[in-house]
Amino acid sequence: MSSARSAADCFAPDADMLRADVAVTRLLDAVECRAAIETVPLRAALGRVLAEPVVSPVTVPPRDNSAVDGFAVNAEDLPAEGVVLLPVATRIAAGQIATSALARGTAARIFTGAPLPPGADTVIPQEACRVEGGQVALPGGIRRGANRRPAGEDVRAGAVVLEAGRRLRPQDLGLAATVGRASLPVRARLRAAVFSTGDELREPGGELPDGAIYDSNRFTVSALLERLGAAVTDLGILPDRADAVHAGLRDAARDHDLIVTSGGVSTGEEDHVKAAVQALGGLHFWRVAVRPGRPLAVGIAEGVPFVGLPGNPVAAMATLLMLVRPMVLKLMGAELGLPVPWRVPAAFAFKKRPGRREWLRARLVAAPDGSVRAERFPNEGSGILTSMVWAGGLVDLPEDLPAVAEGDVVDFLPFEALLG
Repeated sequence: MSSARSAADCFAPDADMLRADVAVTRLLDAVECRAAIETVPLRAALGRVLAEPVVSPVTVPPRDNSAVDGFAVNAEDLPAEGVVLLPVATRIAAGQIATSALARGTAARIFTGAPLPPGADTVIPQEACRVEGGQVALPGGIRRGANRRPAGEDVRAGAVVLEAGRRLRPQDLGLAATVGRASLPVRARLRAAVFSTGDELREPGGELPDGAIYDSNRFTVSALLERLGAAVTDLGILPDRADAVHAGLRDAARDHDLIVTSGGVSTGEEDHVKAAVQALGGLHFWRVAVRPGRPLAVGIAEGVPFVGLPGNPVAAMATLLMLVRPMVLKLMGAELGLPVPWRVPAAFAFKKRPGRREWLRARLVAAPDGSVRAERFPNEGSGILTSMVWAGGLVDLPEDLPAVAEGDVVDFLPFEALLG
């Protein structure tokens, strides 16, 4: 059985179309993370969801140290102006600890990262100094503490350096290594099953008879889920037969945490996906007040959350990114926050229907004055996948906005920010 389960009654039917934010709330309320926790080496943790906070057992850096190659001194031995000549009493390389305090009126040759000796509080870069035999000429007017990195400047022992729920990035792994962690507890990958439905679909690379199209959604949806951190099983194309759809859903539910389909869920006569989900658990067909992607089917199949995306490729991408993405992250045990949109002027005018949230395909362009503006793809057709290749993200227009005039500030969400 799957590790992510929820009750079928989470999807009580609604008569009217839902606002986008209400749909997201319903999706989140319907699921919870039950993914197991496993410990993996740092090199295997990239992109995984951290299951427990990382608390540093060490202070970083452990001692005051030099930020440059140069000479360490007590600031009181430096003149307010001019030059002072001090004997070089010791030499300290990175990884070495001074055996004694620095005597007043002397300097220590020191290298980047080397701990300052007791008695020294300031470092003068070697470029500003002149060595004369066993002495060094040091400039005056240097502030106390210059080029000194204090102990604990980066991390204090006992501090939480990485919070649970973080999808681990390269810099996160570096910080974990900095505090001495060789492995991290992470959530098991979300097991997502993806398939397309429709007799008109064909596998890319094969023959394309009249009336058929190549299946693109399965590849796009699978790639989006993988970018979010899921382990995806491609279940291929299910034919428009009730027995095949029922068996496909039933089999997928046995060893997956989420089932995602595209197309084939409607109120028509070939509505085999809807009937199969209802027979295997329950389905609520949501009509969400969004464009593109008004139809969105959400339900339970054998205890496993089910999402039926629209069949049009742009609608499938947009609804996954803007509506389903938070649910996927919750199932993974990841932080849910939406990326902060870029507030940019629009390089277009656009009239929309009030009461409906709309996502415009857009990219950022430089205006003649050097400012950045959002340029809209001219065709809003939800079957035009080239528009998503052209675009760098989506302009998010709220329900109560009737129109956009050129120069109005709009919210732009880059695809890269949405995918993390």
